[in-house]
Parts: sequence; structure tokens; C-alpha cells
Amino acid sequence: MKNRKIAVVGVGAVGASTAFALAVSGLATELALVDVHKAKAEGEAMDLAHAAAFIKPIQIYAGNFEDCRDAGIIIFTAGAGQKPGETRMDLLKTNYRILKDCLTQMALTDENILIIASNPLDVLTYAALKATGLSPERVFGSGTVLDSSRFRHILSEHCGVAPRNVHATVVGEHGDSEVMLWSLADIAGTRIDHFCELVGVPPIKREEVDKQVRNAGYEIISRKGATYYAVSLAIKRICESVIRDENTILSVSGLVDGHYGIDGCCLSLPSIVNSRGRGYPLELPLAAEEEAALRRSAEVLRKAIASLNL
Repeated sequence: MKNRKIAVVGVGAVGASTAFALAVSGLATELALVDVHKAKAEGEAMDLAHAAAFIKPIQIYAGNFEDCRDAGIIIFTAGAGQKPGETRMDLLKTNYRILKDCLTQMALTDENILIIASNPLDVLTYAALKATGLSPERVFGSGTVLDSSRFRHILSEHCGVAPRNVHATVVGEHGDSEVMLWSLADIAGTRIDHFCELVGVPPIKREEVDKQVRNAGYEIISRKGATYYAVSLAIKRICESVIRDENTILSVSGLVDGHYGIDGCCLSLPSIVNSRGRGYPLELPLAAEEEAALRRSAEVLRKAIASLNL
């Protein structure tokens, strides 16, 4: 990708952590931090810029919405964060207003890639797609890339192997109705249950793991008030695949058009991510119960989208 300018809109905990991850990664040549609280953006930019002697050359500054127009990638993290006891869907009306207001000031084109990383992520991704009129491959959300990493982490801990050797994916909503794809999970080409037998560890309690993955965000929020480190690295990983044109398969959230009989919403499916954005999502063979759960997840999202009267 020739244009390695990245704009981060919203520099709260997630946005600032994302900016830090990107600055350290060396992926971007220019990093614009945009926030309605200008002083906050200026402070974050100054703090990061002072690391110039320790990182690869990069121009870091506090910008405005006009700075998004010539950015190769815009990462949208603005909005209210979850409080203890809140679901992601509880943030819908507030964060939709913030998203809509910001997008009207950006005037984006198909030269930009817009990545949504604000909750409820899938509904806001669909709203952004409708509001901008950009092609579907250019607007997508960070989706269940983080959720899939949580799934892999828990399985790796149980099986005693590195998380990178675990292939396991979460699809559907980035939220309470998400679906763990147990039927496709494997380690070294071996199904998880068989692998446990091979290495002599107890069978995995699937319901318990499902609960751990689904509730991970709530557990962290109840302890420290917010989640931001892991999601910032998930966003960095997505940007890496875009900038390097990697064709990496990631479970990002985007428009679904007939896959598994689903349409009219954005949700996460394994998709090829490259310099053009999110490629056509892969329709993998799922177990019957997984496919049914995915359709239920889509229905949750469609109802939320309908409430916005887009």
C-alpha cells in the first residue's frame, strides 16, 4: 500500500493505545490523531512524538477531520465506552450520533479505508457503510479478531501450546451473540478434542470456554474499567495486512450478502484482508448448530440496525 498515512479518530483509551501500537510497529509514515477534545489529541501526539529516537521515522501530530481525507486508513474509535454492567448494544444510540456527526465532516472517498473499532461494532460498521456510500470492501470493523485471539489464548493455555499454533475463530456479532467455531478449531491440523487425547490433557469443557470468551470484555471492565491493549494490537494486525497487502485471513466485520442465507447486516466472517480492504468473506462448512447460531446472531444485529431507521 503506497499511502501509509493513518488517521485515528477518537483518542480515548482504545484510540491512544492503537496510536501507540501503530507508532511502535513502524507501519505508518504519518499518524494523525483526531479528537473533539483537541488538547487531548495534542497531548497524546506530543507524548508519542517524543519517542522519535526509539522508533522508525514517523510524523505524529494532532489533526482534524480534513486530515482524514488523504489518509490511506482511518481508524474510528470515537464514542462512549462500556461501563460495568453495560452491554455493547447499550451504547448504540449515543455512539451512532457520534459516528454520524464525525463522518459528515470527513467526506471520504474510495481512496480511503475506514476501520470501525467502536461499539456496538457491527451495527456501527453497517451505519458507516450506508452513511459514506463507500464500497463494502473499504468499510469494515475490527470484528471478532480480538475475540478469536481470546479463544485461541484459552485453548492454548489448556493444551500447553503456543497461541500461534491454535487455529480457532469466532464469528457473528462482536458481542453477546458471537459464535465459537468449535467444528473448525484445530492444533497442528488435529481437532481440539483429539489433540487433548494425544498430549494427555483433560477434555475441554466447551460451555465454560464459550462463557470465558463471550464474557472476557465484561470481566476486564469490572476490574480495570475498560479494555484497550489487546484490541489495539488487533487493530494494528489488521492495518499490517492492509499496508503490506498480505492477503491474511482475519475475522473482520463487514457486509454480508447472502452468506449462510444472511443479508442486511454487517458481522464477522473469515475474510481475506489486503491493500484493497476486506475481500469477499469465506463461506466455510459449519456444523448445523453453528450455522443456526450465526443466523440468530445476524437477527440480533438486524433488529439493532432497524432501530436506527437508516
